[in-house]
Amino acid sequence: MYKLVLVMLMMVVWMLLHALQTDEELAITALFQGKHAVNRAAHAAAQQVNGAALAEGRLHIDELAASRAAGLYLQRNLQLDESGQPLPGSYLQERVEVVDFQVVNGDSAAFPYTYRNAAYDYEVTLHRPGVILIAKIVYPRVFTVIEPIEWTIKGAAELTSG
Repeated sequence: MYKLVLVMLMMVVWMLLHALQTDEELAITALFQGKHAVNRAAHAAAQQVNGAALAEGRLHIDELAASRAAGLYLQRNLQLDESGQPLPGSYLQERVEVVDFQVVNGDSAAFPYTYRNAAYDYEVTLHRPGVILIAKIVYPRVFTVIEPIEWTIKGAAELTSG
């Protein structure tokens, strides 16, 4: 009888460990998805050149177009609506929040420009006009074995020339 109880107890422990491992692997996959989405959004935003400034020979990012492009890329890559809420069938379950979005142009900074954000422990040096994007993403746990996970994902991109 005691062996049966021991086997049942070991099965419960094994199932908990299996659920923990599964949730951790899915969390890493979600983190990579989020990081790729933020990087793509920052890169798309950094490519929004102001045509009038370019005609004058200056590299300058159009801030409104950059904001729109970043939002669109986040929406498409993370399956979100316009307000950042996940669409039905999306992997995420909570709103994705852009906590910082900065466009750094030559008129507001001298290059190389070092961006520092102590609140999110982020520092990056830009050598030409660029975009900094920081988004908060919450991992939707499959099991309740692990604590809730919330990431602040950071990305930056420079305007490429040529």
